[in-house]
Amino acid sequence: MPVDDVTAVGSGTGATATIDLDAIAHNVAVLREYAGDASMMAVVKADGYNHGALAVATVALNAGVEELGVTTIDEALTLRRAGITAPILAWLHRHDTDFAPAISAGVGIGVSSAAQLSAVVADARIAHVPAVVSLKVDTGLNRNGIPVEQWDEVIEALGRAVSEETVHLRGIFSHLACADSPQHPANDRQADNLRSALARVRAAGLQSERVHLSNSAATVTRPDLRFDMVRPGIAMYGLSPIPELGDFGLRPAMTVSAPVALVKKVGAGEGVSYGHTWTARKDTTVALIPMGYADGVVRHLSGRFDVQIGSRLFPSVGRVCMDQCVVDLGPSGAGVTEGDTAILFGSGDGGGPRAQDWADRLDTIHYEIVTGIRGRVRRSYRGLGAGQPGKTSGEVTR
Repeated sequence: MPVDDVTAVGSGTGATATIDLDAIAHNVAVLREYAGDASMMAVVKADGYNHGALAVATVALNAGVEELGVTTIDEALTLRRAGITAPILAWLHRHDTDFAPAISAGVGIGVSSAAQLSAVVADARIAHVPAVVSLKVDTGLNRNGIPVEQWDEVIEALGRAVSEETVHLRGIFSHLACADSPQHPANDRQADNLRSALARVRAAGLQSERVHLSNSAATVTRPDLRFDMVRPGIAMYGLSPIPELGDFGLRPAMTVSAPVALVKKVGAGEGVSYGHTWTARKDTTVALIPMGYADGVVRHLSGRFDVQIGSRLFPSVGRVCMDQCVVDLGPSGAGVTEGDTAILFGSGDGGGPRAQDWADRLDTIHYEIVTGIRGRVRRSYRGLGAGQPGKTSGEVTR
């Protein structure tokens, strides 16, 4: 993943993932409109989908998000150590996870089995602090979550733990399998299953403060599945959760760019890059871009993507290498010079390349594209600067 920029000027490749914090704030505002009266949890797992968890969390909270969601306890504790005091929920744990640090830090723990609940209760007793627990119910995704055959066992154990004040029941939640197909019958079945689990919890005399099911796709298409809170992830970063239905008013926050490292002439009949899979049909000029598959420009994109330099798009040619790729500028060179900024993907403004374009060519999803940027790519921020202590405007780096 990109690291926050601490590189001395001129010492790296110059490859940068620039995160537009204004776009994050805009997307939160859009999603809050879709959420209606429901509160919002911003999902900032995987280092904020590779946008920088702390910066994104800070902007999202300032924009009105009430809670944060992450995958692991380590991710949650990193935010706590950085000064984030808002409720945080972590929902994926190993069999031997030590829950004590999360309990002491007031991090919410998503429990997905009877064994996990038992471990959380044991650690809470040792810590002498009530654990903040949310039940993650498997309603049909058949992945992480309490299976239906364990519901009664978990609810009974939860009731005992609440009575002895070793556990505080914060929420009940689940995750949709087919939300990107809004009318898929599985969505309604899962919602009904969540309601059934909630009814059992209430019948046991237990009260949950939050019930949530909707991810990004359900947030923007299924208002009937809001429950108490929605839990958008990819949409907050400006990427449509259902691209075929449009952009829903969202603005992509990540722009990946690199300076042109070299401009050179290639004669007709000359091959470019490994294996000479591309040969110049006529005299031309090429530009070398210092990003390759070690940085997230996967080799399978070879010859299948465009790069924007200035206001023009130029096709990649030849194989993507570990550290670099090549684009064809045409015979004149189009006025491109070394040091010019080449945009690999970004907002798409002016017809520029987008993460979705890469996803389409690779037969994957844009989640994989933005989280796959890595290696020597450095991360910088522009816009609000709310994720940077002491910064309020302009482009900033950490």
